[in-house]
Amino acid sequence: MSARIDPAASPLSVRTDNLDRVVGALAAQDVPYFRIPPVEWQRTVVGVPESFRDRVERILSGLVAEGGILEPVMPASPKAGTLPDETAEPVATALYWPVTDPERRLLLGREYACEVEFWSELPDRLVAPRPNLSVDVLLNVEPEVSASEATFGDFHGVGSSSSYRTRRPFLLPALDHIDFPIDVVYTWVDGADPAWLERKNAALGENEWVSENEEAANASRYISRNELRYSLRSLHAYAPWVRRIFLVTDDQVPSWLTVDHPQITVVSHKEIFGEAGKLPTFNSMAIETRLHHIDGLSEHFLYINDDVFFGQPLLPSFFFTPSGQTRIFQSRVRVDSGPVTPDEQPAMSAGKNNRELVEREFGRFLAFKVKHTPHAARRSVLAEIEARYPDQIAATASHQFRHPEDVSLLSSLQQHWAYLTGRAVLADVQYMYRNLEDPLTPKRLATALRRRHHQLFCLNDTNSTEESARAQTELLETFLPAYYPFRSPYEQPDAAAL
Repeated sequence: MSARIDPAASPLSVRTDNLDRVVGALAAQDVPYFRIPPVEWQRTVVGVPESFRDRVERILSGLVAEGGILEPVMPASPKAGTLPDETAEPVATALYWPVTDPERRLLLGREYACEVEFWSELPDRLVAPRPNLSVDVLLNVEPEVSASEATFGDFHGVGSSSSYRTRRPFLLPALDHIDFPIDVVYTWVDGADPAWLERKNAALGENEWVSENEEAANASRYISRNELRYSLRSLHAYAPWVRRIFLVTDDQVPSWLTVDHPQITVVSHKEIFGEAGKLPTFNSMAIETRLHHIDGLSEHFLYINDDVFFGQPLLPSFFFTPSGQTRIFQSRVRVDSGPVTPDEQPAMSAGKNNRELVEREFGRFLAFKVKHTPHAARRSVLAEIEARYPDQIAATASHQFRHPEDVSLLSSLQQHWAYLTGRAVLADVQYMYRNLEDPLTPKRLATALRRRHHQLFCLNDTNSTEESARAQTELLETFLPAYYPFRSPYEQPDAAAL
């Protein structure tokens, strides 16, 4: 099998190319095809009347001569764990052109194929050979229409102008369709920037209490190993439905970032803090209290740290329900039941402070943390919490470093608040959290690279020595380019490979 090399490919671009080549060939030969919302949303499906089978098979065979791979699609087994019926006839034909990166580390192939299925013809209707997300019977009187990419599922690019021939019954979306915009907010810092370090050291001199807790301002918290570059690659590849991306920084911009990309907006701390809090800030929890004040941010958004990655293609319904509720990925790690202590992990202190507010407001006990994933959020919920507990939110915003009195507004409190007010639901995730300091992490990353079985994962560094930090950098410089070998449009094409 020969794969085309494309350094900027993505699952969506490969899927779209496969579809366009098939429907272009069918249209050129006057085949009355119609596009169908598929069950397996990574692929595309078009239907044609059974009487056109011979003509279509000749057309598809001709595309094989152009490097395409043609495979039969057999009916699914009637029950999980049972073997397929070897005497069954194919329900469709899949065609795809495999694509890989210049180093041939990842193959985008059959999972993004275009499938052509043949519909049985009765005097007044067409009948589907297998289930789809809409109708399985088309009356002959149903007119042919043109529809946008978004009509056929939620795994699509924002602003796509492509349209496809279909039939009117397929225009109505499925019940799980998400039709509201979803933005992403990243927070990022370059801890090696001399100007930033000067600001940090000056602030440390004004906050002597930081010395009581080694994790309140430790250097590991601010190291940039180009995780953001690869997190953005993961976002582009596996969540192309995101509308806008806001990068919140202390007036820092990654050298490789395409700042004039229409989806990218760099936001300064000064823009969102205004007269609130105290700048400069080196406290991620303080920054969390101000992110919902970003101008132009959608009601529904994802908050992502740069050490969090998408591991597989995901739909917006993975993070939000169709009615707009957020989904919570609850951790099995407990929030300690004792009082806040000055020397404990700041995240644990914040969890206890969150618990106090939850108990005061709802009379419920907050027992567990939230997994370190993209955090689904709603601006209205965050504004509601801020209005209800302005003193606690303002105090957190005023702490230049992580403080025992902080709350974690976006990464924990808002999830529980939304859940107890009917605006969030609990959900499951295939997830990996790895502390880069853990000696087992290299082995776990090798397994993740081989199997690619995690939907989301986090590669976190909490408190490393200088020597281990160098080893961790080398580990990520090997793993991340291998997992995400395709360049995203958010990085400059001539930026040095990292």
